[in-house]
Amino acid sequence: MKAAVWHNREDIRIENVPDPKAGPGQVKVKIKTCGICGSDLHEYKSGPFIIPAKPHPLTGRANGPIILGHEFSAEVVEVGEGVKSVKPGDRVTVNPLIYCGKCHYCRTGQYVMCTKLGTAGFAWDGAFAELGVFPEYGVLKIPDSVSDDAGAFVEPLAVAVHAVRRARLRIGASVAVVGAGPIGLLVMQAARAAGAGKVFVIEPLKGRRELAARTGATAVFDPTQGDAGKAIGDLTDGLRADWAFDCVGNQASFDTAVKVTGRRAVICVVGLALKPIEVPFIRLWGHEKEIVFSSGYEDEFPAAIAYLADGRVNVEPLITARIKVDDLVDKGIKELIEHGSDYVKILVYPK
Repeated sequence: MKAAVWHNREDIRIENVPDPKAGPGQVKVKIKTCGICGSDLHEYKSGPFIIPAKPHPLTGRANGPIILGHEFSAEVVEVGEGVKSVKPGDRVTVNPLIYCGKCHYCRTGQYVMCTKLGTAGFAWDGAFAELGVFPEYGVLKIPDSVSDDAGAFVEPLAVAVHAVRRARLRIGASVAVVGAGPIGLLVMQAARAAGAGKVFVIEPLKGRRELAARTGATAVFDPTQGDAGKAIGDLTDGLRADWAFDCVGNQASFDTAVKVTGRRAVICVVGLALKPIEVPFIRLWGHEKEIVFSSGYEDEFPAAIAYLADGRVNVEPLITARIKVDDLVDKGIKELIEHGSDYVKILVYPK
């Protein structure tokens, strides 16, 4: 089969590799489409990043070669011994977490905290390919009301739903989302679906602000043109936002999250900061603000599927390009690295 195989930084090759086989407790699927994630860009630019540098304790994989891709929809073509939850012909998506099921965190359902955690597409072959094999415990059916393209958004939407849950969002609350990239736009919609009263989006790129407005934002603001905190204060009787989600992960975005929130607000950091961030301790302390972190997901996939199935979350406007796996590097990864502001989500098809 054809697959995009990571060998080293800036070395992803489109290769013909043997078709995978489904072992006991595993499900073989035909990939329909797979989204490009920021994590894939990190692997291309500076990996191994999430790809393990030494043999993974559950999969034994290290330093490549590895098939990337973890945001996808598929169709079941074969099931291994003991598999009962799905059958050939079922349309599915996959929670890509690979976990031990035995540690304290797994036993208490906190799978993303597994002490041996791995992820398909990094420590297990992923979905930039024609076929893939995955553990049954991660495979979930998607209904006919969720298209194959929308099915590729279940994984990033689960990230957004997890962030809303981690933040303990209150129904009717005012929310500020900092950053309208793919995750920020999904967090905005997930917050609305969870009962937020007003959802404000702060984003410097005009096209993304317009997209946020089209997909449900109460109001959008350019942080480079005026004081977003004051503007949100004017729309909330001077209180500012009750919750903020930093979906960027840098000093400027965190500072904005602090600025646009009011007293006893909750700031949920969703974006991955690769450099240390200074924290205005006295301001946070004086206003008794809370900082919560959100990384990945656990059991949010059914909720994400439900949001897509009933239309509470609309992902079609977020698709800004569709390419074939042959063009993954030149028309996908490199385009996102060099011209990221022109795109939100690029979907990749096996053929």
